Amino acid sequence: QVQLVESGGGLVQPGGSLRLSCAASGIKFSIYTMGWYRQAPGKQRELVATLTSGGTTNYADSSKGRFTISRDNAKNTVYLQMNNLKLEDTAIYYCSALGNLINYWGQGTQVTVSS
Repeated sequence: QVQLVESGGGLVQPGGSLRLSCAASGIKFSIYTMGWYRQAPGKQRELVATLTSGGTTNYADSSKGRFTISRDNAKNTVYLQMNNLKLEDTAIYYCSALGNLINYWGQGTQVTVSS
């Protein structure tokens, strides 16, 4: 059974930082492309960042320079370090695991940026 469990969300002021974590089980983590997506109220789910098994990263324009995706294959965990958070970063953040033509999703973690 595949499980992706996100953690680390919360309430933060503009300009603050958060680090999200996603612990995976039930997959051969090291071969999967891991990613973070987000969905704000009334909007479609959108890419935040992805990281392939080979270490190639892809960031949305809105994430570049502020967010960093990383992974620890020994811990089956992917991270998203978010710095200089803005009001428009408020959303539910979802972890994604893509491999063997199957895309798994976590339940999401809420990130709220508010003063």
